[in-house]
Amino acid sequence: MTHDSAEPELPYGVGPWPGGPEAWPDDPRYDRELLAEGDRRNVVDQYRYWTMDAIVADLDTRRHRFHVAIENWQHDMNIGAIVRSANAFLAAEVHIIGRRRWNRRGAMVTDRYQHVRHHEDVAAFAAWAEAEGLPILAIDNVDGSEPLDRTDVPERCVLLFGQEGPGLSPEALAAASAVVEITQYGSTRSINASAAGAVVMYEWCRRWAEPRRS
Repeated sequence: MTHDSAEPELPYGVGPWPGGPEAWPDDPRYDRELLAEGDRRNVVDQYRYWTMDAIVADLDTRRHRFHVAIENWQHDMNIGAIVRSANAFLAAEVHIIGRRRWNRRGAMVTDRYQHVRHHEDVAAFAAWAEAEGLPILAIDNVDGSEPLDRTDVPERCVLLFGQEGPGLSPEALAAASAVVEITQYGSTRSINASAAGAVVMYEWCRRWAEPRRS
């Protein structure tokens, strides 16, 4: 069995492959159980009936050049939602800084298709980024931050997000080569951390990603 029954059943997808086993495609990417029972997973139609390993392997051929990093001190449920967005926008890798265990609820199992790396603390993460030659862009609306729409966002970079409420730690802000904020127009001081993550990842894709071919 190559998929997990704990993955949520969704009100879309496809039923069993038409025509029964005699009509199944002769392709190792296809999961025989999914062919028999149908595929209701939260995946795009291109990957219907594919095994999880086959999907990851295909994503690996075209991942984008930005990474996503998240500080994990408070078991913030927004972490899972940021991971889900990282999968949607095809980040190279997600980095969890701090506690190894993180709240996966908001990820909706997309972490199974996304490479996730753990760093013990900010210093270890910053050392990794320096060794890889990746500038760190901290996302936080603190004094001195620059508006995202007027900031140079490199093609190769790490987008660093903090926890809901306190934002990024002083150590994380100090490790960043730039601190950027999302321009807002209403009365609230900040937007939800997972929403901020989606906005910034989309902005990276707007500048650097190739148009998706259907």
